[in-house]
Amino acid sequence: MTDRIIRSIEESIQVKQLILQDIDLVKKISTVADMMCASLRNQGKIHFCGNGGSAADAQHLAAELSGRFYFDRPPLNAEALHCNTSYLTAVGNDYGYEHIFSRLLAGTGHAGDVLVGISTSGNSQNIVNAFEKAREMGIKTVAMTGRGGGKMKELADLCLNVPSTDTPRIQESHIMVGHIICELVETTLFGHLRK
Repeated sequence: MTDRIIRSIEESIQVKQLILQDIDLVKKISTVADMMCASLRNQGKIHFCGNGGSAADAQHLAAELSGRFYFDRPPLNAEALHCNTSYLTAVGNDYGYEHIFSRLLAGTGHAGDVLVGISTSGNSQNIVNAFEKAREMGIKTVAMTGRGGGKMKELADLCLNVPSTDTPRIQESHIMVGHIICELVETTLFGHLRK
C-alpha cells in the first residue's frame, strides 16, 4: 500500500512538473487572470461550471473569489452554475441535463463576463452547450481540461489543458491552477502581496 501512495504522489508531481515546463501554458494561466480582472473591473461576473469532481472544483474556485483567498477584501462577483439543486432538477427534467448550464447562463450572464468550464475530457455536453451560448452572448470562455482539450478546446477563448489523461491527476492540477488564478486576481485587483 505504501508503494501505491508514493507512486500516486510522484505521478501528481510529474504532471505539475510538465505544467511548470510548458511556458505557453504558464502564460495562458496569467492571461486568464488578466481576463477575469478586466471583467470584474467592468462589473462583470465570473461563472464556473463542471460535473462531479469538476463541479466541486468549480464551486471551490467561485468561493475563493466571492469569499476571500489570502486576505480580507471585498467580495468578487463569482458563482458556480450548479449550486441551485431545484433549478438543476427542474431544467434537467424538463429540457435535458445537457442544457442545465446554457439555460442558466442565458438568464444570468452578460457580455463581458467570463465562463470557466472544467472537464477532464473536455467533452461534457452541458459545458459545450454553455460555451456555445457564451459565444452568442459575448461572454469569454476558459476551458480547464486534460491533455487533448476535447470539444471545449475548439470553442474556448483560452484552453488550459493539463498534460495528462489520468482524471485524478488532471483534477489535482486543475485546483492548483485555479488557486494560482485566484491569487493573481486578488493581488492584481487589491494590490496586496502575500508574504
